[in-house]
Amino acid sequence: MSARGRPRKVQGENPGASEAKSLHATRKKSEQKNEEQKTTDAKANSNSKIHVKIHPSQEVCARKPSCVKTPEEQQTPKQTRSGEKKVAPRSSTQKGNSIEENPNKELKSAPEKVQKSQSVESDSQKVTRLKKSSKVAKCVEETDAPQTAKGTENPNKVLLAVLEKLKVKKNERSKSAKCVNEIQTKITEHLKRHLNWCKDISVLKTGSYYENLKICHPDEFDVMMTLCLERVKLQPFSEDGAFYSVEMKRHTKHPLDKFINDDNNIMASEMLKDFREQIKQVISSLEYDVTLERKKMGCPAVTLLVKENGKNISMDFVLSLEVHSCWPAFTQDGFNIENWLGKKVKMEERRRPFYLVPKYEGRGNAEQDGIMAKDAWRISFSHVEKKILKNHGNSKTCCEGGQKCCRKSCLKLLKYLLQRLKDEQLDEADKLCSYHAKTTLLHACAARVKDSEWADSELSHCFQQLLRDFEQNLRACKLPNFFIPSQNLLNGLNKKKCERLADYIENQRNNGFPLLC
Repeated sequence: MSARGRPRKVQGENPGASEAKSLHATRKKSEQKNEEQKTTDAKANSNSKIHVKIHPSQEVCARKPSCVKTPEEQQTPKQTRSGEKKVAPRSSTQKGNSIEENPNKELKSAPEKVQKSQSVESDSQKVTRLKKSSKVAKCVEETDAPQTAKGTENPNKVLLAVLEKLKVKKNERSKSAKCVNEIQTKITEHLKRHLNWCKDISVLKTGSYYENLKICHPDEFDVMMTLCLERVKLQPFSEDGAFYSVEMKRHTKHPLDKFINDDNNIMASEMLKDFREQIKQVISSLEYDVTLERKKMGCPAVTLLVKENGKNISMDFVLSLEVHSCWPAFTQDGFNIENWLGKKVKMEERRRPFYLVPKYEGRGNAEQDGIMAKDAWRISFSHVEKKILKNHGNSKTCCEGGQKCCRKSCLKLLKYLLQRLKDEQLDEADKLCSYHAKTTLLHACAARVKDSEWADSELSHCFQQLLRDFEQNLRACKLPNFFIPSQNLLNGLNKKKCERLADYIENQRNNGFPLLC
């Protein structure tokens, strides 16, 4: 074969040696990559713990595998020797890694792991957790967000519905009034004929019915039977200024001589006894089914129970002395209506007479300066209360035409709430009465004098505020008489009972008045 036909041998050109050299270079590059991978893993291990909040009561600590790369790292293109970018295939695996089959299964973020762990939660655990969360939510609603008695209904509408329920029906009013007037007329005539000291007796109608403050049914009526006295001397019988002994001044012959002791003091107990006996005699001549209620200790009223048209009516006949004299010194700091009704009204009312009724506190045989408690008299301003509640506006046009206030409505609601507390047989509510509610309103009117503060459209707000006033009085265990500030009307209740009552009323106020609905 000629030299041209043979291929030329190049020195050092050995296929086996070239292949070995290439394999050596490949191994070297692989070792460099492994070193870089170890450096990356070491850095990743230092931040391998990821805390993810699953639930307020649980926390999961997940360790991130050192070999796992985030999806962003997986998608990052690698630089090849030729300068082209090459994306590593997702299905490739590496020796020495904890991922043996499919690394993509473990390339999940910590939140995804948490969701997976939560999905494994058993049905019973889910039910328990939902119950607990619902209980907590309900507790928060009851504590932080007061509810109305009818869900989300306007509180004003709820209270207006209650007031509608408390209205006295006209036909019931007329029937009751007819019965009461006939009984009262016959008793008055009998007293004038058969009692010498009652010839000049007169009738003063007071109480909630005549003040247009009666609620539910016209079943209670108060009638004061008054005797006029002009020259008397009053001596305080108690430190609070509410009770007095009555001495006749410049004594001459008088129809009441039979009730006067050696010190010229009128004995209330003897007068009340004679008064009661005469009313007892007239009952048999009445055309109605009437019974005399048993006498209550310290009570100034003679109470008749009348059955008419299947309903019971209570009539209180109260003996009283009408005193034409200056109001006692204990009233100087009371009756603060200057900013509410004006100074002129206050002066006019203070010139009017006041009344004394045969009522006492404590034991009737308790004696002070020769006077027994049962012969003492309690001062009354019921006629003034009737007058200012009738003309209750700061302006003369209040409740006339379109301008209306909610003062009386608030009082009716408070009276009804106290009545419902008694119906619930709460021992603490036994000594509460409508006069506590009336006194609370009078203080509130004197404090918030403008008619705009009692706008009819603000019924819910005004009633809430009135209840807060009453709660404060209960917590302090003190409710001053509106006319005699030194007399505490809550004197008969102990501190614990007052606190419990205040808590109960606060609960009613914060939960939409369920007792009223």
